[in-house]
Amino acid sequence: MTPAPRPPIDVLVVEDDPVAAMAHALYVDRAEGFRAVATVHGCADALRALDRARAAGAPVGLVLLDLHLPDGHGLQLCRTLRAAGHSTDVIAVTSARELATVRRAVSVGVVQYLLKPFSGAALHERLERYARYRDSLARSGEATGQDEVDQAFAVLRTPDRTALPKGLSAPTLEAVATVLREGGAGLSAAAAGAAAGVSRITARRYLEHLVDTGLADREPQYGQVGRPELCYRWRTAGGR
Repeated sequence: MTPAPRPPIDVLVVEDDPVAAMAHALYVDRAEGFRAVATVHGCADALRALDRARAAGAPVGLVLLDLHLPDGHGLQLCRTLRAAGHSTDVIAVTSARELATVRRAVSVGVVQYLLKPFSGAALHERLERYARYRDSLARSGEATGQDEVDQAFAVLRTPDRTALPKGLSAPTLEAVATVLREGGAGLSAAAAGAAAGVSRITARRYLEHLVDTGLADREPQYGQVGRPELCYRWRTAGGR
């Protein structure tokens, strides 16, 4: 018997820049198994949104949290949430690079820390890893041993291969990734480049990076006489 699909993970976006907040919510909604339920721009509004969701019986599962907010610091908000009994997980999305801030984020239970500027592909991978982490801890009972505990935490770690290779930029990567996500049946490097405003050669470099990081698939497209053209497709859930 096929198990019922899990309900999506509700995400609250906390970001003081309205344009960035909308972009983050869009990225969330594009990630399978997630939905952005609200965007707010400060600590007080975030706490109220979480309180309302909990009172309605639909607590928020994840907060995408900017740290520099107009009415307080994001890490202080984390402490306030824990004191108020909220168990929602937090992914920090911030420009704060100070190692002291990173240490404090870990101490208050932030599960992922994503530096701005980042690409939609980078956030997509963090969300996928977070979903796998939740799945690994979803069952009741006890861990079978240390290996199971280690595996659950390892899922949250991002491998070195997700760092952009030299010569690739996050804005261009996001442009190519967006074109590919919207490409449906798939795109050639030439078509992706034309849509993203870059050359075919440049587009192919970014497309190959998406393949290497597991976010896209490629396969030869046979048609006219001659060498087959490579076709790139955004990898959906359940893809190989």
